Amino acid sequence: MSTTTAQRAPRSASNFAPAAEANGYGMNDRIKRLRRLSFEAEPSLSIERALIETRFYKENYGKYPVPILRALNFLEICKQKTIYIGKDELIVGERGPAPKAVPTFPELTCHSVEDLHVLNTRELQRYTISQEDIDTYEREVIPYWKGRTQRERIFSHVPKEWKEAYEVGMFTEFMEQRAPGHTALDGKVYRYGLLDLKERIAGELANLDFMNDPEATDKQEELTAMSISCDAAILFAERHADLADEMSMAEKDPVRAAELRKIAEVCRWVPAHAPRTYWEAIQMYWFVHLGTITELNGWDAMNPGHFDQHLAPFYEKEIAAGTLTRDEAKELMSCFFIKVNNHTAPSKVGITAKESGTYNDFTNLNIGGVKADGSDGVSEVSYIMLETIEELHILQPGSAIHISARTPERFLRAGCKVIRQGHGYPSVFNPDVYIQELMRQGKSLHDAREGGCSGCIEVGAFGKEAYVLTGYLNVPKILEVTLHNGVDPVSGRKVGLETGNPCDFA
Repeated sequence: MSTTTAQRAPRSASNFAPAAEANGYGMNDRIKRLRRLSFEAEPSLSIERALIETRFYKENYGKYPVPILRALNFLEICKQKTIYIGKDELIVGERGPAPKAVPTFPELTCHSVEDLHVLNTRELQRYTISQEDIDTYEREVIPYWKGRTQRERIFSHVPKEWKEAYEVGMFTEFMEQRAPGHTALDGKVYRYGLLDLKERIAGELANLDFMNDPEATDKQEELTAMSISCDAAILFAERHADLADEMSMAEKDPVRAAELRKIAEVCRWVPAHAPRTYWEAIQMYWFVHLGTITELNGWDAMNPGHFDQHLAPFYEKEIAAGTLTRDEAKELMSCFFIKVNNHTAPSKVGITAKESGTYNDFTNLNIGGVKADGSDGVSEVSYIMLETIEELHILQPGSAIHISARTPERFLRAGCKVIRQGHGYPSVFNPDVYIQELMRQGKSLHDAREGGCSGCIEVGAFGKEAYVLTGYLNVPKILEVTLHNGVDPVSGRKVGLETGNPCDFA
């Protein structure tokens, strides 16, 4: 699954390819290759996660409380899933076995054979899957999950009218196909490693009061599951370190061999420990991101919040120490952007598989704005991110610039320069307004200032809440049914009110 060769000139002290142009402008050869591969990779469905999970549940369902069962399942996935480190990569880790290979989540919603054929043959936004994998899925995955999925359990409680309206496509459903999502992180993962969190969890477990706290058992299960999940993420990173070390020994290019050894060093440090460097900070976030979207398929945005504000202290420290250059920082940022772009959204089932145009998960990068103390949040990392958006011009990650009364005009102009290219990004938010709105909702001033946008347009306090979606109405379909006296003209089923002759609307 991995490639290990590279063509680059050596560079002293660092582990980076030489920049194509100085002063932070222009993609170097590495980024050009990674960008091209991101465009050329064909989205595909991977059944690997489903097979690992199905085998685990067959053996272990009913033996553990649900939180611990889920955590142990996550650990098993991290033990067994394919590890991929591609040629040229500096930031590593994939949700599937390769870029743009997306797993399925049968515990939430199990694809039928028909679903898989639909996804494999859609004219636009196709997910490839082999007939062999479809046959394996039909034989090993579908029978076990029949009647057990979240989707089936929810559908067993909705009224007949709801089902009929859904089946003809009057709306799309989300929450029975994916878990709650739209989550944005605060800065915790840059201050604590997972071993630090395990230590805190152990302290909480030791202090549980089973005599007086009626929720003590529930807390014990949740805390135990959290500790196991930390172990899983650390193991996942260590497997990347092992692979990088193995690849470095076989690598003939000394520059790439040094890069692979550096990747191994980074992966042995994070996420077990708090990051010390700019590179480690980006990789730390990426492992946390992957862990979240691998364990459960949250709808549909997982993002780092104020990424520039989180990275700025690492960047500034290393620039001052001479251990990082601006071009190197931008190269790592570009590698991160391409990693995000390589992750397609898990596909839907049923009518939504036929109709949904969603192809990517959304990772919205909040840039600029204000810090928790109210000061200007713009840094040199903010400008590096804007340059990366402008030059890569890729679908993901999404981005938003946050313009307050404290924002420098230079940053506003830099953002407008990117916007006028017509990418659709970045969008623009005003912290001076949304901070007041979040406080009106009951948030503290500190939490409101740390907040921002999680996905499309919704704002909230980062690290404190999720933004739960429901579904979308298909307004043209509703109009079509209305104009046909409550009958769906495609299926012939009566799914709406009797509205009479459409000519009566004239």
